[in-house]
Amino acid sequence: MKLYDRHKADKAGDALFKSVSYFFALSVILLMSLIFIVLIKESWLSLKTFGFKFFVSSDWDPVNGSFGALPAVWGTVVSSLIAIVIALPVSLGIAVFLTEMAPKPLKGPIGTAIELLASIPSIIYGMWGLFVFAPLLSEYVEPFLVDYLGFIPLFRGVPMGIGMLPAGFILAIMIIPFISSVARDVFLMVPSILKESGYAVGATKWEVISRVVIPYTKSGIIGAVILGLGRALGETMAVTFVIGNSHEISLALLNPATSISATLANEFTEAVEDLYLSSLVELGLILFAITFVVLALAKLLIKRTALEGGRR
Repeated sequence: MKLYDRHKADKAGDALFKSVSYFFALSVILLMSLIFIVLIKESWLSLKTFGFKFFVSSDWDPVNGSFGALPAVWGTVVSSLIAIVIALPVSLGIAVFLTEMAPKPLKGPIGTAIELLASIPSIIYGMWGLFVFAPLLSEYVEPFLVDYLGFIPLFRGVPMGIGMLPAGFILAIMIIPFISSVARDVFLMVPSILKESGYAVGATKWEVISRVVIPYTKSGIIGAVILGLGRALGETMAVTFVIGNSHEISLALLNPATSISATLANEFTEAVEDLYLSSLVELGLILFAITFVVLALAKLLIKRTALEGGRR
């Protein structure tokens, strides 16, 4: 009888645990749905007034009530792509060094330093970028780019140290700790027997890393990159300090620009008119949609990579 009662209690406990798990899982979906509904509701005036024109217009004139999202979307996407292009090789290099090459006395301190970088508030990165990094860029890096690579439209402009390129650099510095930490943990999960097999057949360390470690951890690397990209897309304060906050679209990376987050941070408290406020909320809705699409595509890519790895 006691055994039956205990079995009955275990089943009740399992049912309760299952119900609580379902509740928390569904609450996440409910929370996202509520955020989406609120953004739609608060931006409805802008959606009704401008329609699709809001997404393709470059106008941003609060005085005359004319708004367009294209410069902010352009700045958000381009600065994030610059950050990924810079951060990915550096992060993978750090992860490879920590897992495959670093002496044991260095692994702990360097790994701790990387994790501490991830905990620094973004406004500190922004202040450092404005007062230290921007002057260095304007004095040494950007004049070199203008003089020797100015024939390329990307590297034209006035070397002020403020613009799309500095914003991309700051974002890259901010996301390097995230990508490198995840990549390091993923590299540590590679079975030792795989690497030892590579060395046993005469492969060099580089060949083992490039042909064994990287292919085996491809899904994890993609996840790390998406984590960094998500951080870059939504970053606010650091970008606001160095991007220049100009509602202009330019191919030249040295020119000032803006991003969705920077526009919201700079202008939300000034939006006293309903249409102005609604347009800013619609920018937030666009950022929400961009982030959702990027994460959804990343999930599909990771799933496809895992399937291809399983077939092999």
